[in-house]
Amino acid sequence: MLLDVVREAIRLRHLSYATEKHYLHWIRRFVAFHGKRHPREMGECEIVAFLSDIAMRRNCSPGTQNQALNALVFLFRNVLGKDLGEFRNIQWARRKQRAPEVMTREEVSAVLESLSGNFQKWIIGSLLYGCGMRLSEALRLRVKDIDFGQGIIVIRDAKGDKDRIVPLPRRLIKPLHRQLAHSKKIHDMDLKVGLGRVSLPFALSRKYPNADREWPWQYVFPSTKVSRDPRSQEIKRHHLYGSYMEEAIKRAAREAGLTKRITCHTFRHSFATHLLENGKDIRLIQELLGHSDVKTTMIYTHVAKSPVPRVVSPFDEL
Repeated sequence: MLLDVVREAIRLRHLSYATEKHYLHWIRRFVAFHGKRHPREMGECEIVAFLSDIAMRRNCSPGTQNQALNALVFLFRNVLGKDLGEFRNIQWARRKQRAPEVMTREEVSAVLESLSGNFQKWIIGSLLYGCGMRLSEALRLRVKDIDFGQGIIVIRDAKGDKDRIVPLPRRLIKPLHRQLAHSKKIHDMDLKVGLGRVSLPFALSRKYPNADREWPWQYVFPSTKVSRDPRSQEIKRHHLYGSYMEEAIKRAAREAGLTKRITCHTFRHSFATHLLENGKDIRLIQELLGHSDVKTTMIYTHVAKSPVPRVVSPFDEL
């Protein structure tokens, strides 16, 4: 089947499971939109018609449109081997560049205080702000990625399949030891009943058959229950899911009395902005955030150096 070939091509290139799900979803919709014709019989005109439909009739966001186009480009180029030229007639939807939502230091403290009733949620939130991590990066941390000796955390296979190093906040050293002790108990109990396996990146499970049961490879924030791996179909313990923190952050922001739209990513925006305000070099911040282009990082300068908060309104001078 076509989808099986697509799935194999995605895994051959070591793309994430989330990417796999999204690409398969859009390919199914593309085929259904054109009356279940085989993509081999179609080309650029059909792609344009499909993208126009989701943009105009379904009013999808630019990010959704680009995700759909990426899926179709992957299908035609990497699976069907079909050259569609330069896609001259396809318009990539452009995201509007908006100023990021940023919390003050007092607001960050208030939200973390609201999370403090649940130790695990508090420490994940603290890592998001203290290291500028994305939520997925924090949840995918493995025991071996935390180097207490050097005071660093290695973030592996981040966006763009890149690794980077961030400093380990000193205030989180003891809490992280406590979290690791909790995770070790879960792992030891799993081993006693013949479980204790986790998913390994790429083909490491074949190269090191027992590594998926070893402590260094376990997740720092393991899921509360084991589940079946969607790719290998084996029973393993995954890390916590994003929804675990997303709802907690929204609730904590409400409890702290914040009217801003606060998400997990707001901690990352606040991390970068506060470093800029402290006089840190933009290139250093780019490296800590893992941005490929410094232009992406430059957006924080609009918030950190904005003169607007220092302007006295004429109303106050009446």
